[in-house]
Amino acid sequence: MTLAPNDNLPIEENPAQDRWYLAYTKPRQEQIALVNLEQQAFEAYLPLYKKFKKTEQGPVALFEPMFPRYILFRPSRPEQSISVVRNTKGIATIVRFGFEPALINDELVRRIRLLEEDRSHATLLELSNLKAGQTVRLKHTALGGIEGLIQSVSSKRVAVLLEILGRPTVVQVEHHQVEVTDH
Repeated sequence: MTLAPNDNLPIEENPAQDRWYLAYTKPRQEQIALVNLEQQAFEAYLPLYKKFKKTEQGPVALFEPMFPRYILFRPSRPEQSISVVRNTKGIATIVRFGFEPALINDELVRRIRLLEEDRSHATLLELSNLKAGQTVRLKHTALGGIEGLIQSVSSKRVAVLLEILGRPTVVQVEHHQVEVTDH
């Protein structure tokens, strides 16, 4: 119990409110579990991870579960039982260590939220694994299969140094038109 500032009245603390439980979902049913937990008045959190998928039209931002098949939840009221979660649509089981449900403290969840927030605002350039000096292979172009060296990377284009007809030539391509080679 702590005292409220200025009035010396006790504030009730609920230790369960600074802890999260962990549930294991059915395959690819994280969103279904999220909706159903919220409909049962649980506070639920599904951390999402921004990534870019390469398409013929160029990179498209996608948000996927940061921890596939896992979702965090906690009761919204102290008297709310977590036992109903086992039967919630989309949930396979509550994660346990022995007989005790797994608990995650609020500080770790806060850090996950910060990581999620930072990543959700990141640009393609910030998340790209393409760096100057890497060897890449061109694809989806008339020059498909030719290898070159990345000269520079911007948010829209990659400058690749190629040797064409015995002469060094820089070609500008989109991110999805190159792939990093293993050597």
